[in-house]
Amino acid sequence: MAHSLPSRQAESLLARSRKARPATEVLCDCVFRPLANVLVAALLPLRVPPPAVVLASTATGLAAAAEIARGDLVGAAIVLQLKTVLDNADGQLARASGRVSVLGRYLDSLSDLLVDAALFAGVGYWSGRPWLALGGFLALTHVLSLDYNLERLYRNELGTGFEAMPAADGLGGALRGLYRLVYWPQDLAVERFVAWRLAGAGDAERLAYHDRATLAVLANLGLSTELAGFGLLLATGRPDLYCWLVIALAAATVPLVLRRELLARRAAR
Repeated sequence: MAHSLPSRQAESLLARSRKARPATEVLCDCVFRPLANVLVAALLPLRVPPPAVVLASTATGLAAAAEIARGDLVGAAIVLQLKTVLDNADGQLARASGRVSVLGRYLDSLSDLLVDAALFAGVGYWSGRPWLALGGFLALTHVLSLDYNLERLYRNELGTGFEAMPAADGLGGALRGLYRLVYWPQDLAVERFVAWRLAGAGDAERLAYHDRATLAVLANLGLSTELAGFGLLLATGRPDLYCWLVIALAAATVPLVLRRELLARRAAR
């Protein structure tokens, strides 16, 4: 009985580590988060700071990019999945230990961008097609930005939202400045478009426009799923195909936006 309390406390902490979302990224919830939970359970007693896990995730992602450039595609695929586990673990560790911070939020976002850029740079170097790699990077950034911002605006509509760019000082303030430079234009563009579209709209129209089915589709195009797909194409020796895949996925967001428009117009009648 004396040994059961720590176990129960760990289970309680891990339960609190789950991030509430209006839609589920199935592969992440079924594969990567359970693996991350194992890591979090090991790190909690050691009081490892969550930003250290972010830095480990970043280093692992950059190592995968280097392996792509070297031509070790299978090795890169394996290392990339470790990066995804670490990427899930940092947020879970922060929530489980009660150490969620603005610094960690900005560090995590900028880390993801850096690693994504490095991965596509590795593909561009390996394939000799840097413009295709650049197109893939921009397409992936678009898909992930749309996922993040449409979920954020949906939650704002329900009164459970959060600031896209909370205030910070010190190192967090410096990272906030970088975030403003690379992410804020995308966040602001989506926010202003949605505000323009819903100006004067009634409650039914607004709710219909914030379509949860769209959020579900985009959630399952999240970074964990994207990098799992990338890993599969790496393992088969065709990472260049991933660039075309994410470009196609970016194009597929257009009908999703049109669906939202159609649902809102129907609700307004």
